[in-house]
Amino acid sequence: MNKNILQHIINSKQKGKKLLAILLDPDKVILKNLESIISKITINKVDFIFVGGSTVHVGVTDKLVKKIKKLTTIPIILFPGDYTQLTNNADAVLFLSLLSGRNPEYLINQQIKSVEFLKNSDLEIIPTAYILIDGGVETSVQKVSKTTPISQSNIDEIINTTMASQYLGKQLIYLEAGSGATKAVDSKIIKKISENVEIPIIVGGGIRSKKQLETAFENGADLVVIGTAFEENNSILSELK
Repeated sequence: MNKNILQHIINSKQKGKKLLAILLDPDKVILKNLESIISKITINKVDFIFVGGSTVHVGVTDKLVKKIKKLTTIPIILFPGDYTQLTNNADAVLFLSLLSGRNPEYLINQQIKSVEFLKNSDLEIIPTAYILIDGGVETSVQKVSKTTPISQSNIDEIINTTMASQYLGKQLIYLEAGSGATKAVDSKIIKKISENVEIPIIVGGGIRSKKQLETAFENGADLVVIGTAFEENNSILSELK
């Protein structure tokens, strides 16, 4: 397998090409509807399919990824809530470290638990700084990780956290307002971060309209992830495009 997903994201950033991903939660996807779901994703030329959730039953991720693979050639990137969601049937994994929180379980313990699997896998492993930003509601990841998101008003802390992420050698920054967020990451925050870091910026959570998508891109997001909005309305991609 060619391990070139990160390089593709970096090259796209350098060229100013914006990328779009759809996040599918294995515990929420109804398998009998999967063919229709993937058809909509493929028609609208989505760049990546992210697969993962805060809490997913063991084995469900692997089952979903295998079925997706039969329906599309779009690269599948794991966005795991914990090490049990790993599967070698995907193309890459965001190797997440929850740097907005101070819970060692999600800073390093889960990563250590994943090593036995990853060292024998073909997955492209992409070191990613995962930074929770207050999206106006208590999200699943907040409950599971037992960490508090950074307030959107605390721009200095957000900037310093992202810069520390780059200094630590992370290859991507993932700004996450959370599943079901009522408030997306503010454009001023995205702009400030894009002015201070060189690595690609992923933005997710709370993006439900074409205007929000365009605003995120215009202010420096390199890759936008849409999850809940697509779950609630599979036709949103044609509206966004």
